[in-house]
Amino acid sequence: MPLKSQLTYLNPIVIFGAGGLGHEVLMLLHQINKVIPQWEILGFYDDDPNTPEYILDYPYLGTLADLQQYQKPLAIAIAIGNPVLKAEIRSKLNLPDFSFPPLIHPTVSNKVFQFNYIGEGAIICQGTILTTNIHVGQQVLLNLACTIGHDAVIDDFCALMPQANISGNVKLATGVYIGASATVLPGVQVGENSIIGAGAVVTKNIPPHCTAVGVPARVIKHYAE
Repeated sequence: MPLKSQLTYLNPIVIFGAGGLGHEVLMLLHQINKVIPQWEILGFYDDDPNTPEYILDYPYLGTLADLQQYQKPLAIAIAIGNPVLKAEIRSKLNLPDFSFPPLIHPTVSNKVFQFNYIGEGAIICQGTILTTNIHVGQQVLLNLACTIGHDAVIDDFCALMPQANISGNVKLATGVYIGASATVLPGVQVGENSIIGAGAVVTKNIPPHCTAVGVPARVIKHYAE
């Protein structure tokens, strides 16, 4: 059930995106609260006109335009899997009273002798493993059971789907999308806004603005910048 509003010591937070990923972010917030109560979950915002009045017992609060009118301090979790769309939404929420806290599942260790950086708004889901000296940029999504090797750099707005495997010294540029169960081998770089298909194995550098699939991964489509 929703947390009661009288728990005023909790920080108010809303979820932008009422689809499946939004449901999972709601679950993540509850899992965080179960260990250390932190968040008063107010509800969902979404621009889809077909959004129901309630989503998993939490109210639909309005559109992005409605959220932009909010006048009090508020934490926001952007539950959007598409990196380009997520970046567009974030740019429209650049208001002084809004914050974008990293949300990290309690099972994810990133503090002891690991020297990892986690950016604002990052969402790191259950079962993900981070080793050491990793940079996770702002608004990155690490979905269920991802593995991130040593010295990896995952730039802003990247999205990694469940069980993606990122090896040591990998560099993912801004806005990269890694499909479920895909693997990027050590030292490989993936260019800005590129897409790696589910199950692919990336053995060599991938240029920006393209889609690569297969084992080994090969580029099948290029996009205009």
